[in-house]
Amino acid sequence: MVAPRLIIVLIATILVLATSISAKDYVVGDDSGWTLDFDYQTWAKDKVFFVGDNLVFNYASGSHNVVKVNGTGFQQCIVSSTNEVLTSGRDVIPLKTPGRKWYICGVGKHCESRNMKLVITVLPNTKDTTLIPIATSGSTKLAVYGFIIALFVSRLLLFV
Repeated sequence: MVAPRLIIVLIATILVLATSISAKDYVVGDDSGWTLDFDYQTWAKDKVFFVGDNLVFNYASGSHNVVKVNGTGFQQCIVSSTNEVLTSGRDVIPLKTPGRKWYICGVGKHCESRNMKLVITVLPNTKDTTLIPIATSGSTKLAVYGFIIALFVSRLLLFV
């Protein structure tokens, strides 16, 4: 007979692993980074962002910045005094809540004239990993989840 405590430990371990595996870092602009004259809407269109993922903005510090704005600030390329301005050159922004997120460069006319703006939609993170759509690295995620489930089932069968 399988000890109930062992089953609980195994399930908790799987849940912790599944949550940490599902989080992903998205480097905005990939190898190009956060730069002038890049089409960030095309970059983002095939990506699926979830709560728990991170956006990583890489750029030359002092040349650009990253400002989280609302929809109006995005459309009009306006930075207000209430917006936090990130300037490190490697800004990591955790996606903590679902919904639309807007980011612009607040330096000069980089947003208006040079297309330094990004809008994404963040989906809620679900505890049921079978409902998560597989994104660009889907085959890797699927393989890892499959491995974890197979490992769990094989361990359970050993005790039956």
